[in-house]
Amino acid sequence: MHFGHVLTAMATPFDKDNEVDFPQMTRLIEHLLENNTEGLVVTGTTGESATLSFKEMEQIYRHVVDVVNKRVPVLAGTGTNDTRSSMELTKFASDAGVDGIMLVAPYYNRPNQAGLYEHFKTVAQSTVLPIMLYNIPSRCSVHMTAETIIKLSEITNIVALKEASGDLDHIAKIIAAAKPDFYVYSGDDSTTLPIMAIGGTGVVSVASHIIGKEMSEMVQTFLAGDVEKASLMHRELLPTMKGLFITPSPAPLKEALKLKGLDIGEVRLPLVGLTEEEKENLKQLIM
Repeated sequence: MHFGHVLTAMATPFDKDNEVDFPQMTRLIEHLLENNTEGLVVTGTTGESATLSFKEMEQIYRHVVDVVNKRVPVLAGTGTNDTRSSMELTKFASDAGVDGIMLVAPYYNRPNQAGLYEHFKTVAQSTVLPIMLYNIPSRCSVHMTAETIIKLSEITNIVALKEASGDLDHIAKIIAAAKPDFYVYSGDDSTTLPIMAIGGTGVVSVASHIIGKEMSEMVQTFLAGDVEKASLMHRELLPTMKGLFITPSPAPLKEALKLKGLDIGEVRLPLVGLTEEEKENLKQLIM
């Protein structure tokens, strides 16, 4: 079984002292579940994983697992640019009771395809949990080829891919040649419907924080066979999807949640919040 069709790449709430705000995290989780999120992905890009300590990550895993209480799958982003550290985080997440692991391609080191394969294979062999690969060349400066992903899909517990390259030819090749029960998710809200149209499963979404019910309805409409209506819904939602990336994510998302009445704090440096002009532009898009 896959993890659902609309998963949310959950933001990490911070308090006024820039520490992880667990009471607000509970409120955010309940908000997402009430708005049709079918699974949560924590400590990923949107969760500002690059600024979280291992201790904070472990605390987040335990808190989210406890609050969710098996209502939806919880996936932990444990990928780093160091294989041993990724294995250590994966063990923390497993011990905390998560349902799956998301592994981003190693950043900064810029490994070749052989290195990427060995990295993911080694981490996969260290756990029994199902694994979602995460290909996002714009942030990692490495691009997993279709051939590498297809080869990795043959490993028993590597079961899914979050794909954020935007390359539909690349994605179609993976869907066509990977094992039948390998699930491909869009890593960009704006490519959800195009990827599903070529055989993808759904999306790991940022916009579902704000338009979760609408994203879910669009996906279910497509799955029910009404492609024309789903396409119309996609076009109507596109400005909101794009608006949440007017500055580096998740700064616009945190501001959007604040506008919607759920204040989860500011982003951690080196990210910064929106200017007054950017806030006004975002408000026009989502209110």
